[in-house]
Amino acid sequence: MKTPPFFKLALDLGPLLIFFVANALFKIYVATGAFMVAMVVVIAIGFVIERKISPVPLITGALVLVFGGLTLWLQNEMFIKVKPTILYALFAAVLLGGMTSGRLLIKYAFGQAFQLNERGWRALTWRWAAFFAVLAVANEIVWRNFTTDTWVAFKVWGIFPLIFLFSAAQIPFVMKHQIESDETSPR
Repeated sequence: MKTPPFFKLALDLGPLLIFFVANALFKIYVATGAFMVAMVVVIAIGFVIERKISPVPLITGALVLVFGGLTLWLQNEMFIKVKPTILYALFAAVLLGGMTSGRLLIKYAFGQAFQLNERGWRALTWRWAAFFAVLAVANEIVWRNFTTDTWVAFKVWGIFPLIFLFSAAQIPFVMKHQIESDETSPR
């Protein structure tokens, strides 16, 4: 079964909103624990609905558990703050690494939604890799130069809207490079 789009959005945003609220009420260590629990719950719900775990939530959840665990164990908030940097840098590296080895891994993420010509997939891979690199740098700048509360607000109210806006900005490009599927082609 496929997760309905609004429910998927709620699953994606839920742990972040829990993290934000818990930080506002109880500060970073309680927020980190709540974030870890919320990620496990979201992954479990996703598995129950779709009978599989997609790679992105799995990688994100693993990083949240590892870096959240280090944050709580060592009582050092730096670990949870650096987690997004590592995640976004990893995404950029995987996309670029796949492209250098001749595999356009972004097709696996978006191939069900649309079909592009080879040039389109390549350019979209570069765009997303660059965007993830920019997010990694932005996270580093914010967590190193601002308060924890500011970083949490940026993580929740800055990063997610940036991802949404970047995705929306790719629509004209995708439409320009989209190819018709076999179902719509004349026989």
